[in-house]
Amino acid sequence: MLSNRVSLLLVTAITPLLWGTTYLVTTELLPPGRPLLAALLRTLPAGLLLVLITRAVPRGSWWWRSLVLGTLNIGAFNALLFIGAYRLPGGVAATVGAIQPLFVALLSTGLLHQRLSLRTVLAAIGGVVGVGLLVLRADARLDTWGVIAALGGAVVMAFGVVLSKRWTSPAPLLATTGWQLAAGGLVLLPVVYLVEGTPPAMTAQNILGYAYLALIGSAVAYALWFRGIRHLSPTDVTFLLLLSPVTATVIGWLALDQRLTTAQGVGGLVVLAALLSSQLGRRPTAAPVLIPAAERC
Repeated sequence: MLSNRVSLLLVTAITPLLWGTTYLVTTELLPPGRPLLAALLRTLPAGLLLVLITRAVPRGSWWWRSLVLGTLNIGAFNALLFIGAYRLPGGVAATVGAIQPLFVALLSTGLLHQRLSLRTVLAAIGGVVGVGLLVLRADARLDTWGVIAALGGAVVMAFGVVLSKRWTSPAPLLATTGWQLAAGGLVLLPVVYLVEGTPPAMTAQNILGYAYLALIGSAVAYALWFRGIRHLSPTDVTFLLLLSPVTATVIGWLALDQRLTTAQGVGGLVVLAALLSSQLGRRPTAAPVLIPAAERC
């Protein structure tokens, strides 16, 4: 029988598997040149839907905490994610984003007082190397703003993940998820209008792509993600993100008839080794985060 921790990891791992489909949906179903619109339509409808389903609103400090977490985990992250996806080859964006587990581990030492082990650092470096082997191409084009966006996305989500662990909401999981998605979408709304203008005419294909990203890629995926953060170490959870480029590569091979090389096979094995190494020797559940009373408000 699987342990509770292993079961939580397996369920949480569904999220990066779902997020691994984002590149395919973006390139095959969404209109070109609209990264911020994609981020908005992925988040705001999903957030409003969850708020309507749960019929719960934030109380007290959770009004501003939801705004902060929604901006970091949802609004800023998704905007930077799609800017990077549109401006960079998928391999470059994925490789830059793979540094996120290291950021989370470093932030956890300062904000959550968790010990940073050599194993964690080596696993994080191995994850970046493995993702690079898996998805980078020799002729990959580097775009300065694209790299900055991908790196910025990794940083803001790292802060969001750690703060989500530090600030544990007393509300039901779906309510908290809805608050963050709605807050992040509302932050994006004026930015989308000012930068990209009014949305273009939508085709049935575009609507299908946006609906998938909102319902599956956000409402379902983020609920599972925040559930994992509640019950597991942020570092353990974030290492699961290494599964996203693996998923994207496998989908490209199956759906787009892309050829897999020996280097990609080695990269996939390195990624899996880094992921397994990051989880070895962990306690069954993450230790509770003790926050001084003066810092709880």
